[in-house]
Amino acid sequence: MSGLKTRQEVDVQVRTRGRVPHSAAEYAQEKVAAVLVHLSEPVLAARVKLTQVAGTPEATAQAMVDVNGRPVRAHVAAATLFEAVDLLQDRLRARLARVRRHASRGPDRHGPDEPRPAPAGDAHRPRRRHVPAEERGVVRRKTFFLARQTPEDAVIDLEAMDHGFWLFTDLATGHDSVVYRDPRTGRPRMASLGTPRPERAGEFTVSAAPVPASTVAGAVQRLRLTGLPFVFFRDTATGRGSVLYHRYDGHYGLITPAP
Repeated sequence: MSGLKTRQEVDVQVRTRGRVPHSAAEYAQEKVAAVLVHLSEPVLAARVKLTQVAGTPEATAQAMVDVNGRPVRAHVAAATLFEAVDLLQDRLRARLARVRRHASRGPDRHGPDEPRPAPAGDAHRPRRRHVPAEERGVVRRKTFFLARQTPEDAVIDLEAMDHGFWLFTDLATGHDSVVYRDPRTGRPRMASLGTPRPERAGEFTVSAAPVPASTVAGAVQRLRLTGLPFVFFRDTATGRGSVLYHRYDGHYGLITPAP
């Protein structure tokens, strides 16, 4: 029997929005497949979305890949679609590498006093559309059962999905919680509805500030006043932890846990 490993064939599905040339879709297929073909785990699905934003010079590229049951996502923006695809390839490769590293060594290999590199590719995030504050609304609401997991596993999902935050239920305490990247240090940070856990040097920090109790309308006002990318709050209507966040279209999105 040969010891050589056969490379897996990956079917990369590409969807387009706006005036996207066919050559850009083919280019995206080739670039994403070139990253996935080297993975040791099976790729169950690979989807790419290319968007040429109407009325602007911005082009965006997004990939969602299912690697043996674990979703991995990357999302970038650039001046042209071909540049966006090149950046997408780099960011997807970095996302996959981070997930493998976290899964094998934990969410943070650096010591508490060592510098942390900023997450790769943050300069190429899609730009948020400007919508006057008085015209913004909650245009998307998502409700789902939160994963019951350790904060360490939540950080892995945060990295894999390339989101600004990850909402989950802490397996040890049963409290709704959120992990995100501290913009000052690049380290993972956690906030929870329960009693704050002690700071865990070398892994992530834990916010000692109490999570505000608020209505959705109050969370909207808080987001407007603070200018933060998202607000984690205890919804006074349900008692559960929810997240209100800025969408790229300039409006707001709301994530709430299922009962």
